[in-house]
Amino acid sequence: MRTSTFIGSALLAMALAATPALADGPIADRGEAVETAMFERDRATILAMAGDYKVRFDMQESTPWMESYQPLERKISGGHESVRVIEDTGTKIVLQHLLVAEHDGETFVIKHWRQDWEYEPAKILAYTGPGRWEWTDVPERMRNGRWSQTVYQVDDSPRYAGWGEWETTHGIRRWRSNWTWRPLARRDAVRDPIYDRYAAINRHQLTPTGWIHWQDNTKMMSAEGAADGLQPVVQEYVLNTYTKFGDYDVAAADAYWAATEDYWAAVRAKWDDVAATKGGIAVEEEANTGTVISGRLLELANEIQDGTVTARDAIAEATGLIETHTHTL
Repeated sequence: MRTSTFIGSALLAMALAATPALADGPIADRGEAVETAMFERDRATILAMAGDYKVRFDMQESTPWMESYQPLERKISGGHESVRVIEDTGTKIVLQHLLVAEHDGETFVIKHWRQDWEYEPAKILAYTGPGRWEWTDVPERMRNGRWSQTVYQVDDSPRYAGWGEWETTHGIRRWRSNWTWRPLARRDAVRDPIYDRYAAINRHQLTPTGWIHWQDNTKMMSAEGAADGLQPVVQEYVLNTYTKFGDYDVAAADAYWAATEDYWAAVRAKWDDVAATKGGIAVEEEANTGTVISGRLLELANEIQDGTVTARDAIAEATGLIETHTHTL
């Protein structure tokens, strides 16, 4: 192994080993009144991410950790997203993102990612390798006052999860995760790159005009003799900026959700059932769509809205697909 690669692997291993420290130390009991006030402030911060936005996606590979690797050029794109609160139990808040696009004068709504926030969870559904998400305990001493964030793909299968504390630093509200593993984003997976997963830190911060989502990704590849059989390839910084904006077809997003929300609730419930009864989720994936059933699950939602299939029949097909394409861990 080249010296530069060895150093990169060693530094990353040290960082991953220090996961609890990165997410800050345990939060001491602050008394009931303070705990309640902080909890309510956290909730308000999470709920503030709902709304209608113009989104800017800014992705940049930066530092190569392998001497022979040439980082990709910076890529910037954008769009419009409506973010809706679809569940709020008090200690769990679910935000669904709906991407609204136009082409040749026609508006399209695409069910985008979903983020679930849970207060003081005992465990999270974490990515552990290709096509596998397993239940991972949150260290008991790190639960008090913290929230987990679990991000789901367009078909409501899991993508990654982490935990951290909402806090105010220099007047800025922000949440930072522990180190997490996550699968390749579609933008990378379709290129069949040498790396096959990310070691990542996730950040959310409110801004005067909306919020930002930072992702600090170390792109990793399999390598014999390296720490944990993996070595770093390149660093990537992703900054997604959500700016409040309503001058697009917001009604289309709400119409899509009104027509399909019962269907997607059943899909979420089925994924939850699989995770609970099969020890997590194991499902085959492909580069273009994520899970191999993703395309059909999205098609069924469109068919419900178009009136070509009933919600009942769509739910039966969707839950059957999830059951037959997952297996016990």
